[in-house]
Parts: sequence; C-alpha cells; structure tokens
Amino acid sequence: MKTVFEKSVPGREGCWPEEPKSKIEDFIPADLLREGAGMPSLSELDVVRHFTQLSQKNFGVDSNFYPLGSCTMKYNPKFTEQVAAMPGFAKLHPVIPQLKGAGHHCQGALEVIHETESLLSELTGMAAFTMHPMAGAHGELTGVMLMAAYHRDKGNKKTKIVCPDSAHGTNPASAAVAGYDVVSVESKDGIITPEALAEVLDDEVAGVMMTCPNTLGLFETHLPELVKMIHEKDALLYYDGANMNAIMGKLRVGDAGFDIVHLNLHKTLGTPHGGGGPGSGPVGVSERVKPFLPVSRVEKLEDGQYYLSYDEPKSIGYVAPFYGNFGVYLKAYAYMLRLGREGLTRATEGAVLSANYMRKRLENHYEIPYNRICMHEFVASAVEQAKNGVRALDVAKALLDKGHHAPTIYFPLIVKECLMIEPTETENKETIDRFIDDLIEIAEMAEKNPEVLQAAPVTTSVKRLDETKAARSMVITDDVK
Repeated sequence: MKTVFEKSVPGREGCWPEEPKSKIEDFIPADLLREGAGMPSLSELDVVRHFTQLSQKNFGVDSNFYPLGSCTMKYNPKFTEQVAAMPGFAKLHPVIPQLKGAGHHCQGALEVIHETESLLSELTGMAAFTMHPMAGAHGELTGVMLMAAYHRDKGNKKTKIVCPDSAHGTNPASAAVAGYDVVSVESKDGIITPEALAEVLDDEVAGVMMTCPNTLGLFETHLPELVKMIHEKDALLYYDGANMNAIMGKLRVGDAGFDIVHLNLHKTLGTPHGGGGPGSGPVGVSERVKPFLPVSRVEKLEDGQYYLSYDEPKSIGYVAPFYGNFGVYLKAYAYMLRLGREGLTRATEGAVLSANYMRKRLENHYEIPYNRICMHEFVASAVEQAKNGVRALDVAKALLDKGHHAPTIYFPLIVKECLMIEPTETENKETIDRFIDDLIEIAEMAEKNPEVLQAAPVTTSVKRLDETKAARSMVITDDVK
C-alpha cells in the first residue's frame, strides 16, 4: 500500500465549507512560518479511502477475537466514548484555576475523580486511591515508591522485593527501577507455598509483589498464611491488579490483607487497551500507606464542593502531569455506574466460566500443565505439537490465518511452549467455539501436515518474517511484500 505522500498529485485538493476567517499569520509570526508544510495534495475521497484502508490492516477487538492472555482484551462499550466526549469534559482545560471553595468551573471533573476513587476503594477494599498513574506499569512503579516511602518514614532498612515466578513480568522491572534488589520465589504446582516464601523472606524484604490469580490463571490458595508471614516482617503486600477481571465483585483484596493495589482500567473496567488507549493504572492503598499518596488529592468540603489538596506532608509528590488520563477513568466511572455491583460480579463469573469451558474442550488436544479449575485465563502448552516440529509460535501464526489474534505465547516462562489464553466475558459462545475448533484443527494439522503450519501466516498482508532481523533492521516502506 502506497503512503499518502506517494498518492499526492500536485494541484489536487479537497473543499472547505467556507473560507477560513483568520489567517495563519494572525497566530504565528511570519518569520517563523515555513514555505509550505510539505503536506500531500489529495482530494477528500483520496484521504478518506487511504485511512479507511489503512485502518482495515489493523487488528482490533471491534473486528476480531483477541484472546491475549494476561491482558484482558475485552470489548469496549461505545456509550463510554460518548460520555468522555461530552463537551463539559472533553473541552475542559487542565489549568483552570483550582480555588478552594470558590465554585470554579471544573466541579464535575473533580467529582468524577473523587467518586471514581470511592468506587474503586469499595471494589477493592482499600482505604484510598490515586488516579494519577497513566498505565499499569506506571501504577506498579508508583506502588513500589509508596512502599519505599512507608519504610523510609518508619526508619526501616529494607533493600529487597520478592517477586514470584508466576507474577507479571513488569513486577521485577518496576521494583528494580525503584532501586530494590529483586528476589524470585519459585511456585510449586502453580502457586506459592509458605515454605517457598519462608526461604526468601527476611528482615530486608520491603514487600512482596503478587499477581492473584497468577499468570497461570490459578488463585493463590495459601494467601492467608502468606499475608501473615509478610506482615510479621513489617513488609507490605502488593497486588498486581492486571488479573482483577477474575475476582471483581467476589474478593476485595484489601480485605484479604493486601496493602497496595494497582488496577488496569483498560483491562478490568472496559476502557481501550494498547493502541486504542492510553492506559490508566490507578493505585489503591491501605490506611497505613494512605499518607504517602501522590499529590494533588481531590477532597470534598462540607458544603459539597470539591478542591485539590496539596497539604500532604508525607506524599511521594507528583507522579504524572495534572491528574492522569482523565478521559480513561471517566470511561471506567461510566462503566462501573452502568454495570453496578451485580453487573461487575456477573462480568467476573462470565470470564471465569469462559476460561474453564475453553480449558475443558481443549484438554484432549493440547497439554494443560495445571489442569484444574482456573480463573479468568489458563495456560496450555504445544509441547506435544513440538514433537512434530510445530511450536507455540507456529500455532499462533496459524491462528492469524483463521482470523483470530494469537494468544500470549512463551509467557509465563515456567511453561514450555506456552499458550496463555484469556477469552474474557464479552465474547459469545459461538465465537469461543469457533476459536476452540480452529485450535483443534491446528492440533490435527500438526500431526498430519506440520509444514503447512510452519509456513503460516499466508493470508495476512505480511507473511512469516525473520522476527529478529525485522526488529534489528527495520525498513519503512510503502511496498510490503
């Protein structure tokens, strides 16, 4: 497909409804203007067709099934986009004066922030939330910074953070960026045992970062004992909320003993993910960590007005410009209000049911390393297919030919030829069955004609690449072969 610049034809242009009332020179001094912006010359139809065709080359959850394990690529309802586009929100300037008690013009936005924090606190059982972090990993880093502030305030000498081998991969990265030494703890039969934790839990441990349920889709059944052990060392327990889709409405992590939690609103609460983002990773804390939350904090006066409080002497300070990605948690706020307590709980039940249905239908065709009741996702393995030369990568590429996005592969690292699958609650049974049938067909093809799978994909605009070379020697061109 040619670039929009290569489609340019000198003199071709679109039509404006009317001549602009102002000239560019009215806003930018003439000596700062370039002689032409180098823009392509195209008709309106040329432009519309170009970008429409370009969009059709993208893979999105609006058009296809996206079972990306660990990432909860669920459908994003369009009513939330309408809410976020309301002029009172979308056209609000972020530097409108914040005057305590003065009845300024952003009361609605401040109320959204305050109420969203309240709803998330209720959903998780935490004492308070900050909406500032701008994505999941940013929320992780903020959570670790809060952990460090807590220990600093108490005079604790803590240098380590424990990360299970079944946790999300960004956990150790966030701990390391914050200056901690990362200690790994191995899972046993898919979960963390008290005995394994005891081997690494000493007085220098600042906290433990857990994904619960973990990346294998399994709930940590020893959680009460683990919480007790961690708190006895005056360490904090961090909850990676990327898998919140499995327990929302069923378990409040604050009630379970967690001290810090980040949530991925773009995973759990129906806001866009990835290229459709940006993300949002708000962080909730228990009462003892609350004094260290970032500034500013939205507070409510006795007369019902909202204002921004900067009087937080123990705060870790700013972690983001302004107040995070406001439009994203505005969508999450609308999503929570629309679903309510019952709807959020049903979403969890649907996600868990879908994953277990898929696991059972696939168990005779792929190895399921931890083949028991799972949560919202499960891990399969292509080790049997690999005996015929068909690896997890080949299975993933073959799924592209069948119109599905591939699941997460080769993660978690503790499962060989890993296929990590999450169907979510928003897909209907017909879609899930079609995906399962296609996976079964691929498994059968791996026995009969593995060479076909090793050549996949063949129906996509870009065929099988040397992925290492593609990353290291990228060539940007309009003519993709």
